[in-house]
Amino acid sequence: MATKDLRINRQIRAREVFVIDENGMQKGVMDVHSACMLAEEAGLDLVEVSPNANPPVCKILDFGKYRYEMEKKTREAKKNQVVVKIKEIRMQPKIEKHDLETKSKAITEFLEEGNKVKVSIRFRGRELAHPELGKAVLDRILETLTANGVLFNLDKGALLEGKMMSMTLSPQKKKM
Repeated sequence: MATKDLRINRQIRAREVFVIDENGMQKGVMDVHSACMLAEEAGLDLVEVSPNANPPVCKILDFGKYRYEMEKKTREAKKNQVVVKIKEIRMQPKIEKHDLETKSKAITEFLEEGNKVKVSIRFRGRELAHPELGKAVLDRILETLTANGVLFNLDKGALLEGKMMSMTLSPQKKKM
């Protein structure tokens, strides 16, 4: 729950709340006015930490410090997140050997950077009558990558969708 969504002191709407004091001791169920008075005597805030409970749970604590701790946890969680990007390589079924090698090198670089790669073959005109040519190109790419020792997982095999045939590769997790 975001800290801006929390209700404190007089913003709490419930009539009765379950109160936990600053030391973590349970004070039990009491009306909001009494709980606010208890918090003011301690020089702290009454914060509604679990509004969906019945009755809502409120803690007596320093709201500024609590908000800082929550934001710190959020920043820490964002730091540990891994963003996976999908890179796309497009080609045609009539690709030359050298062009295929260049595209394979690009795919290798993308996989080593930790990105997923979508390899697409675009059919134009009468080429669509021969999807096996596109499948052969995708198979040659897989052979080239395997021969070069690139570690990858085949997420989605060759699949014809409209005028495009594509497959998706993802980097293999490195064992530590």
